[in-house]
Amino acid sequence: MIGIHITDIEAAINWWRERRPSPDGLTACAEVRALAEVYGLMVYYRQTSCDDASMPAEAQAAWLAWYASTPDAPCIAICSTSQGDAICKGCGRTFDEVQHWPSYSPVQKRSVWRRITMEGTAWRFNRYAERAQRATGIDHPSADTLEATPGSRGTARR
Repeated sequence: MIGIHITDIEAAINWWRERRPSPDGLTACAEVRALAEVYGLMVYYRQTSCDDASMPAEAQAAWLAWYASTPDAPCIAICSTSQGDAICKGCGRTFDEVQHWPSYSPVQKRSVWRRITMEGTAWRFNRYAERAQRATGIDHPSADTLEATPGSRGTARR
């Protein structure tokens, strides 16, 4: 069964806590309370994932709002499945996952994200992780910009 992993519930709780902090240090916003109920039941029953269809509507809505704030696809535009690899070297998804990604539900997508993150073997997690942290959002930065980036090695590749 593909379900929402407990770490995603926890991430959603923390995301909501940042956005709607407790005004008095005791009360939590409705979204945190809804997710905390699911989280507490998962801990009590020692479950690592829950079925999104069985979640209370408030918890599901809160989780989906958090999900909307996360990156959709793990793609880094280096797709080796198009070259015949069964698993993409760039993002870590299988050929089928790459092909069917647009039709996946949020829960299916998070399941794939969790797997590739835990494996950590895709280039997005090693070769290109440092570069992604320095990304500025500019599609074609000048060589001077790349060389001046803190933490760069001072060489720009063309």
